[in-house]
Amino acid sequence: MHLPSVAAVMVHVSDPVAGLAWYEKAFPTARRQVIQESGFECLALEGTRIEVVKADDKVSSGASGTVVYWQVDDLEASLVSLQNLGAKLYRGPMKVENGETMCQVQDPWGNCLGLRGRLR
Repeated sequence: MHLPSVAAVMVHVSDPVAGLAWYEKAFPTARRQVIQESGFECLALEGTRIEVVKADDKVSSGASGTVVYWQVDDLEASLVSLQNLGAKLYRGPMKVENGETMCQVQDPWGNCLGLRGRLR
């Protein structure tokens, strides 16, 4: 069976304009993209869209659900970079298989991002 790729990661925040700007800094290789039909802005990152949307009564922001783990070359440098943008270490770092380490950080709205990679 061929597994599909991740199409989009939706991040719920109280201020989508500030959220999109923060994620643009957190993922500097992502490119801002405008969906022509709706004017919706998101970030495109290697075939995956990061969609920053307004939190509401159905889906709030915070650490209460699924965490997407991003593969990074240098976990420590990536962690420091996100912390410099205001992210807070939430879990870890902890060693996992194949010599890798993983951790979770929270964005300024409390959403968790996972990092997975090697310590340099």
